[in-house]
Amino acid sequence: MFNLRDRVGASRMARLKPFLAAKRRQQLHPFFFRMGPVALCITSVLLIGLMAVLYLSQLGQAVAANQQLQDIHTQQAVLQRQNQDLMDTIAQEQSPAYIADNAKKLGLVPADPKTVHVVLVRNLQP
Repeated sequence: MFNLRDRVGASRMARLKPFLAAKRRQQLHPFFFRMGPVALCITSVLLIGLMAVLYLSQLGQAVAANQQLQDIHTQQAVLQRQNQDLMDTIAQEQSPAYIADNAKKLGLVPADPKTVHVVLVRNLQP
């Protein structure tokens, strides 16, 4: 089944297998584990500082956006109140009693239907 060449190749591979595994581990070993303790501490502090700065930046943007949203809500409430006041004013000024009172203040009187003259215009479509 197996010839001698295959047996020699298999035994050679069995002997080289631990060396290949060690080489692979060295290649996969991250750079941080080869650093000294002082360099690793400095790198850790710098990374934590960078993360803190990024977090505070995001937090500042969120606070600014929240403040802008609150300002817009306040402005919306003010505009809604103004709109309601204007609608009330329009409704009041369109009432017949208000119109009649203002007409009396201006000295206007209702027209007598017997004294009203109607002018007819030819070729005028209603």
